[in-house]
Amino acid sequence: MGKRQENRIRIKLKSFDHILIDKSVNDIIRNVKMTGAVVKGPIPLPTKRTVYTVIRSPHIDKHSREQFELKIHKRIIDIYEITQQTIEQLRKIELPAGVDIKIEY
Repeated sequence: MGKRQENRIRIKLKSFDHILIDKSVNDIIRNVKMTGAVVKGPIPLPTKRTVYTVIRSPHIDKHSREQFELKIHKRIIDIYEITQQTIEQLRKIELPAGVDIKIEY
């Protein structure tokens, strides 16, 4: 038994702002569903959290520190039953600055 080729597009989105990424996901899903494709997702992936600790003053009081946090939110969307219209709609979508998108065929 050979593997069956899946006709699928996987879209991966990354952003620092969770509101911005959720709006982008809703725009993509709305546009893709108009073409008759089947959408699975959005699937939220774990948020990557990075904390940076900085000394407030380099010469005096080394115990006084400040912490900064950077969060990266991620979502995955799978699209099945793709048509040529679906691919055209994906190319036309304009995402706001701050949202990184990767499309895998």
